[in-house]
Amino acid sequence: NRLRYLLDNGLPSVATRLVTPQSVFIEALGDTGNYDYVEFLAEYTPFTQYDLQSFCITSELHNMGSMIKIDFQNRAYVAQKAIASGFQAVLFTDCHDAQEVRESIRLVKPETPEDGGRFGYPNNRFIGFQPRIGQLDHARRQREVVLAFMIEKESAVADIERICAVPGVDMVQFGPSDYSMSRGWNAQEHFQEFKAAERTMIQTALRHGVHPRCEIQTVEAAHYYIDLGVKHFCLGDQLGKLMEHWSVDGGAMRRIVGSLPNA
Repeated sequence: NRLRYLLDNGLPSVATRLVTPQSVFIEALGDTGNYDYVEFLAEYTPFTQYDLQSFCITSELHNMGSMIKIDFQNRAYVAQKAIASGFQAVLFTDCHDAQEVRESIRLVKPETPEDGGRFGYPNNRFIGFQPRIGQLDHARRQREVVLAFMIEKESAVADIERICAVPGVDMVQFGPSDYSMSRGWNAQEHFQEFKAAERTMIQTALRHGVHPRCEIQTVEAAHYYIDLGVKHFCLGDQLGKLMEHWSVDGGAMRRIVGSLPNA
């Protein structure tokens, strides 16, 4: 588990986000050699269980880890299927408080006397396709799956001390859009307020030994977070970069051809 290794050894990480599970995009990403792991935005897009396996296999072939961002309501089913397919990290969304975080962790921890989880040993590929390892070795690889949580509700920010104190929370990430919505705000009208909430999350996480993970759209944006102690970054996303190209470059091209004389 590449991300687990980086976290356990105090090393930084760089990821990016894909909205499609098609393996050609993962291969292209892996070929650059610039990313430690790739995040699949399952919360935003349709996918099949075959897609989950293909995503993980391709990531592993290019020495990258894999993270899946999942919906809240069916998180137990999707998280277990994703981990069984080989995903090395799960990003849970929409938890409101420490109790919902604690329950999410229980759903993906191994069902052993030690762990008290709800995840057994289904016959599936898991990380690196090792279907015949012993039960306790399997439980160990389940424990190594990185568990990350979006902090994107007003109540979650208010409960951030207790959330970061829950055993099993590896990473937290602030979500300005949903946080603003939960406050009854348009995010663009309350930039300073949501940045203050994000700083609170980062400072609290670091105090508890939890790794803050920050999503950035430009390389330059990383410096602000590095000064706050952040070492884990998710740089850009597939659809956002395409939309930027289509809007900016496409708009410029439209203006050029619009200025041409009519035949």
